[in-house]
Amino acid sequence: MTIDITGLPHERISFCPSPLAELGNALHALAEPGHHARLHAWTTATSAALKPELADRLHEADFMWRSTRSDFLLPAEPRETLAEELDDLDRLDDEKFVGAALEISCSTRYSEGIPSPLVDERSRRRALDLAAARGPRQAAFVERMLAEPTATRAWIRRLLEDCDDAFFADTWRRVRVQLAADARHKTELLRRKGLAEALTAASGALSLEEGPHGTSRIVVDKLVHGRTEAQGTAVTLVPTAFGWPHLFATSAPGWQPVIQYPAATREVGGVEPVDMVKARLEAIAHPMRMRLCRNLARGAYSTSELADAYGITPPEVSRHLTILKKAGLLTTQRRGRYVLHQLDFPVVARLGSDFLESILR
Repeated sequence: MTIDITGLPHERISFCPSPLAELGNALHALAEPGHHARLHAWTTATSAALKPELADRLHEADFMWRSTRSDFLLPAEPRETLAEELDDLDRLDDEKFVGAALEISCSTRYSEGIPSPLVDERSRRRALDLAAARGPRQAAFVERMLAEPTATRAWIRRLLEDCDDAFFADTWRRVRVQLAADARHKTELLRRKGLAEALTAASGALSLEEGPHGTSRIVVDKLVHGRTEAQGTAVTLVPTAFGWPHLFATSAPGWQPVIQYPAATREVGGVEPVDMVKARLEAIAHPMRMRLCRNLARGAYSTSELADAYGITPPEVSRHLTILKKAGLLTTQRRGRYVLHQLDFPVVARLGSDFLESILR
C-alpha cells in the first residue's frame, strides 16, 4: 500500500494519539481476543465486567471493528477528548458516514472508491448481503442504518459513549501518556533526522521510497494493495497501545490518509517483510525441499551428501538449496573444500508467528 506524498511539506505530516482510534482498537480486541494474546488479561476482565445489555449492543454493531476498521474510527485530525472526536463525526454527512460504517470487507474496490449505499443500489445490496452473512441482528442493524441513518448514527454515538463510561475512560487515562510520549518521540525524529527515520522507528513495515523528479511515497508493507495521494492534504500517524499486530492505513478517496501503528513495539528478529514470508512459505512447500529440510534440521550436510541421500543430481540439490538460502532458511559454513548447509532453527521456528503477523498486519 502506498501514499504519494510528493511535494507535501513535512510539517503536514504529524504523529498524534487519538482516543476514538484507541477505542476502536479496544472494541476490536474484545471482539477478536484471539488476535491479541498480549491483551488476554485486559480482554478477559473487561468482557466479564460488561453489562449484558451493553455486550448485546456491541455484538449488534461489531462488524464496524471486528474484521476491518471503519474509516471514521481513524480520525485524520485527532483531538484531546473522545467527545471532541465524536462531535467531528457528527459533522460528516450521512452518505460519507454510512459508506464508511458499512465498508465491512477488504474489498478490492476500496481504494477506487465505493459509492455510498444511501445513493447506490449495488452498494446497498452488497452491504445487506455482507451483513446477512454475519447474522440476523447485524442484518437488521444495517437495514435500520439504511432506512434511518440519522437515528442510527445517534445510536452509535451513544454506544461509544457508554463504552467510555463502562471501561474505556479508565483505559485511556492509563495509555494516553505512553501514546503521547511515543508521538513526541516520532515528531522529534521527523524534525531532526527526517521522515524516513521517523517511519522506520514507528514500524519496520513502514518506509519512505523516493523516486525520480522529486517524487516520494510512504510504503506500507501489507498483503493488501492500494494507493492514495496526500497532495494538498496531510498524513496523520496514530500510535496505539492496543493495535499490535495490526497496522492500518486508510486509502479511500475522499479521506485524508491515516496510518495507525503499534507504539513502542520491538519484536524479536524485527518485522519480516511480507515478500520474505511468502518466499519462505513457497520455499518449504515444494515436496523435495521439505524432504531436504528433514536432513538439514538434523545436522550440516554438503550438496553431494544430500544428492546421495535422495538419489538426485548435485546441480538439482544446489537449485533447491539456493531457493532455501534466498528465503533466509539456511545457514552455511565452510569446512575445508566442503560447504555445509543447515536449517536456521530460529528463523524456521518464527515462521508461523511471522505468517500470522503478516496476514493480520
